[in-house]
Amino acid sequence: MSTRDRFVRIAGALAVASMAFASSAALAAWEPTKPVEFVVPAGTGGGADQMARLIQGVVAKHNLMKQPLVVVNKSGGAGAEGFLDIKGAKGDPHKIVVTLSNLFTTPLATGVPFNWRDMTPVSMMALDNFVLWVNAETPYKTPKDYLAAVKAAGPSKMKMGGTGSKQEDQILTVGIEKISGTKFIYVPFKGGGEVAVQLVGKHVDSTVNNPIEAVAQWRAKQLRPLCVFDEKRMPYPAKITDTQSWQDIPTCKESGLDTSYTMLRGIFMPPGVTDDQKKFYVELLKKVRATPEWKDYMEKGAFNQTYMDGDAYFQWLGKAEQMHRELMKTAGFLSN
Repeated sequence: MSTRDRFVRIAGALAVASMAFASSAALAAWEPTKPVEFVVPAGTGGGADQMARLIQGVVAKHNLMKQPLVVVNKSGGAGAEGFLDIKGAKGDPHKIVVTLSNLFTTPLATGVPFNWRDMTPVSMMALDNFVLWVNAETPYKTPKDYLAAVKAAGPSKMKMGGTGSKQEDQILTVGIEKISGTKFIYVPFKGGGEVAVQLVGKHVDSTVNNPIEAVAQWRAKQLRPLCVFDEKRMPYPAKITDTQSWQDIPTCKESGLDTSYTMLRGIFMPPGVTDDQKKFYVELLKKVRATPEWKDYMEKGAFNQTYMDGDAYFQWLGKAEQMHRELMKTAGFLSN
């Protein structure tokens, strides 16, 4: 073989190796290079906080990510603190945030300069239900029983506890008032965990807490669920108490209280991140959803297990924002 032929072969081999290396580099997926801050725009103990910490634990247990997730609660300003933090972290792929429907209600109620479009939607993990709860020592067995007592007591005599002001719980409370002709004193607390404790202590007469925020007190026979505000009953037949499962709780509509509402549990990133960085979290969260821990959590918390990502999620968010705008306008909660 001539020197020239050897040179051509070597050059060709180098070219192939170079192309393979370039292709391999192109296929190498992005992943975090330092701890990821997982922002919760709500207080500790509530539904959003519980979901974030469950995801944190699942990721660590199953080694789904080389870097740790670090949960940080930023609940100031009805969650505005957390959302503005993510909005201001443009291009930072080492921050994610778990959202609830204060994603819509907080800017609409306060005028804070933030919109869900200021962040990067990653995926809808589930929709959270709301249940009308009363203390188990009260005589009320149905929404009709309870609302009749509220009406008999007179306007602003009985207290409805909820998380935050002009947010999901109070919006739902106003809806109940308009449909039933009642009027509550709405008492806001920092998180759903505190709301459940206040109802056990009889400091309020009822709540519209999420299932997971009050399941421990229900199991302990301290609280009683009257109805769920979803379109369908929760599809979970396992008994929580000696006699009842989530599936046994009627919908509010079938109980004569004609209203429904579910709440987003979604994940977002800051604006300006790359498609590869977003894809990493989409795939990570799919792995989380496939674990037995997640499935157990969904059942114990009686979630509506709707999942979305990509364009379907983006379109859903736009419709949900408009729905919340209309609900808050009806309630008189809009900032302008």
